[in-house]
Amino acid sequence: MKHKAVGIIGCVVILIVGIINWPGIFHTEDNQRYHQHLDAPKKEACTKVHSPSELCSHLPLIEIDTEGKKIPGARRTEAERKQFLKDAQNPGVTDRITAHMEIDDSEKEYNHISDEPAVSSDIVIHVRGYSSRRFDKLGYRIKLVDEKGENNPQSLMGMDAHDEWALHGPFLDKTLLRNYMMYNIAGEIMDYSPNVRFCELVLNGEYMGVYVLTELISEGKDGSRLQLSVNEKNETYTGYLLRLDRKNNDISDWLPSLTTYSLRNDTDLKLDVEFPSQRKLTEKMRKSINDDFSQFEKALYSYDYDNKKFGYKNYIDMDSFAEYFIINEATVNYDAGSYSTYIYKDVDRKLKMCVWDFNNACDNYQEQSLMDVQHFNTHTKLWFEMLIKDEDFVGCVIQKYRYLRKDVLSEEYLDSYIDDVVEYLGPAIDRNFEKWGYTFNDNTLLDPASRNIHSYDEAINQLKSFFHVRLNWMDDNIESLKQYCAESKIKKYNEVNE
Repeated sequence: MKHKAVGIIGCVVILIVGIINWPGIFHTEDNQRYHQHLDAPKKEACTKVHSPSELCSHLPLIEIDTEGKKIPGARRTEAERKQFLKDAQNPGVTDRITAHMEIDDSEKEYNHISDEPAVSSDIVIHVRGYSSRRFDKLGYRIKLVDEKGENNPQSLMGMDAHDEWALHGPFLDKTLLRNYMMYNIAGEIMDYSPNVRFCELVLNGEYMGVYVLTELISEGKDGSRLQLSVNEKNETYTGYLLRLDRKNNDISDWLPSLTTYSLRNDTDLKLDVEFPSQRKLTEKMRKSINDDFSQFEKALYSYDYDNKKFGYKNYIDMDSFAEYFIINEATVNYDAGSYSTYIYKDVDRKLKMCVWDFNNACDNYQEQSLMDVQHFNTHTKLWFEMLIKDEDFVGCVIQKYRYLRKDVLSEEYLDSYIDDVVEYLGPAIDRNFEKWGYTFNDNTLLDPASRNIHSYDEAINQLKSFFHVRLNWMDDNIESLKQYCAESKIKKYNEVNE
């Protein structure tokens, strides 16, 4: 009895300590996030003598010089889109060019194009995005290369060294901050979310406005962010990164995992291997990755999906999938789970999800029908359509959501975050809309016309209002997710016992 009493007391102590440290479940020292608008050193007024017309900014400046060459990939019309796809099939046609990039990023002083650059590198560049290729303010994908044309990973604006980056140019997002904000908030919740920094872009001498430099989801230099590496000699790897997205005409990079060859995967979607890269990926490695990922899918779509010994929990980090579900539901980001959907396995040997692209989230899809805040949708997506049938997964989602609503998804936190970012951007907002402000008079960007934004203040108020309405609806309805794992609903999916 004495030992039993000691054991009971020990369990109680552990429980109390767990409750006291409950926030630590979501925020650990390893999960510290750098928020540029909060953590960047404050700068005094500019003291440099320069021409009144010279760009002077507290933000980092990126200058790209293409020597007069047009950056390929933009398309304005359906005819241009078809021609672009046709040209892409020609081995002699490239969809990217070489250019030069310099970054002015003083820690204490304001930045100017005439300053000595903090970073200088040749780059390979092309237009990125899907629907955003039609916009006047384009986004770009850049690869840093050396004088031999080989990868040249560098740390940009204090972020971990990479050779590949995305320059996101907010155009449809009139707040300028959806991606910056949600990548950072996701970084407070999940093990990994892309690093981001605000900057201003000058292209061939022309000011292009506020951009968000974004770390592409990859292993980084020496596995600095995602713990991924590959040994080309031995054809082995520590982990892999997959991307679910729209199909293209090149089937060589498709991964024929279980959901693909069993036709569970949507016919308009493909799964491919992002890491190891195509240059390093051998057929042996591709088969190994395919077999490994298919083991997860087989477990998920089997009668044993929720079985402790044989089920999907042996293959995934359930917290990561639940967090991904919550973040994308909170923002009604319903491209997630279909387009630009990343899933990875690192040295932890468990599959995890990674968020990507909130430009159209928070009632910013061009079509209003996609943005109804009074419903859930992520549970209809590949993998999640089965996860939602397990009461453990649903319970994890609900529990995490209830906690996060008192933390980084509280209305107070979100409102304050938005206000702080706006204050940090300061005069850069005015400069951006001196260039792109004509869009406030364009009623064709969002459908119907009444949804279009006509001022920056209106854009900020719309974003705040969205979060208030959406999250209050989720508060009232998050428990309704239990219907998808109710015994009457999932009876045919349950384990068959002889």
